[in-house]
Amino acid sequence: MNIEQRPRTLPKSLVAALQKTPMRYAKAGTPSASTTVASYNVHKCVGVDNVFDPERVATVISEIDADIVALQEADERFGRRAGLLDLHRLQRDTNLVPVEPPRHSTGHGWHGNVLLVREGAIRRVEHLKLPGVEPRGALVVDIERKGVEFRVIAAHLGLLRHSRALQAAHLLEHAVAGNRPTILLGDLNEWRVGRRSSLETLLPDFGPIEAAIPSFPSRFPLLALDRILASPHDLITSIETHDTPTARMASDHLPLKARVDLAPSQQMV
Repeated sequence: MNIEQRPRTLPKSLVAALQKTPMRYAKAGTPSASTTVASYNVHKCVGVDNVFDPERVATVISEIDADIVALQEADERFGRRAGLLDLHRLQRDTNLVPVEPPRHSTGHGWHGNVLLVREGAIRRVEHLKLPGVEPRGALVVDIERKGVEFRVIAAHLGLLRHSRALQAAHLLEHAVAGNRPTILLGDLNEWRVGRRSSLETLLPDFGPIEAAIPSFPSRFPLLALDRILASPHDLITSIETHDTPTARMASDHLPLKARVDLAPSQQMV
């Protein structure tokens, strides 16, 4: 395995940003048939130009062309916490179907987390309230797609390192309990790798932890706040940002996308 173009350390990430050469993770021997997953913090549909523009965010989601998309901050922060995107129009344009939000909710998802799925049967949905100082949540969704059953955990972790460590441990319990291939993705708010990382508790179950691809801030990506991890590790064959002019403007995060090999042979027993 290798990190193409630039290693993962912050100074070299700065060099990559200055030279406008996006970092990318890739595993040798990528299969031709795979699933594309993506994570995108839409920043409540407010772009770096401080303009509220849900249609611009929808354009970026369409550009990504992923089979599974996890969104963060897709609801209003206060008050009714209503959803901000036209999910019916998005479904018409992309065939991405939103996983059902909690009952009696005016928002799209759970604590602003939304999962959109194309061509998959939803077998189970669980809404997790994560421990920590801030109100944070995660979606745990079991999906069957093309004859393969797997679990997707879409999360938005807290700003405090101690909270993130507790939240990562909580998510790990739910991942292991599934006893099936699992993809963990979202704004995990952690740019560090190694022992200083609050995500270390996910090892050895999830990887590749070292594939920290800068996605924030969108105009000048320096920090790898958004992550896509999997258990087992070799499910993920590549990770990169979706870096287009519209994506750089629509939110303060760039979308992160990955190719995942969900061949039947990869299923856990």
